[in-house]
Amino acid sequence: MIEEKKNSKKCSGKKKIMFAYGFIQLGSSFVSAVALAAIALGFCSVKKESKLFNKCVAEIIEDGGTTPEAVRYCNGGN
Repeated sequence: MIEEKKNSKKCSGKKKIMFAYGFIQLGSSFVSAVALAAIALGFCSVKKESKLFNKCVAEIIEDGGTTPEAVRYCNGGN
């Protein structure tokens, strides 16, 4: 009976450590998921900006400008 108490005491410490490890692992997975979602949303805005830039360049070329002039103008140049 004394041996059972000693074994259960040893086990309870390990249980706490394993619980903490699992909780930390779950937390880090959650942080990773949030970071990936933020990156995905960032790509959406880059895609929109790219479409607007291409549209701007196409309009300048249609008006008779050259490609380098159109790119410089759409980048904010004079």
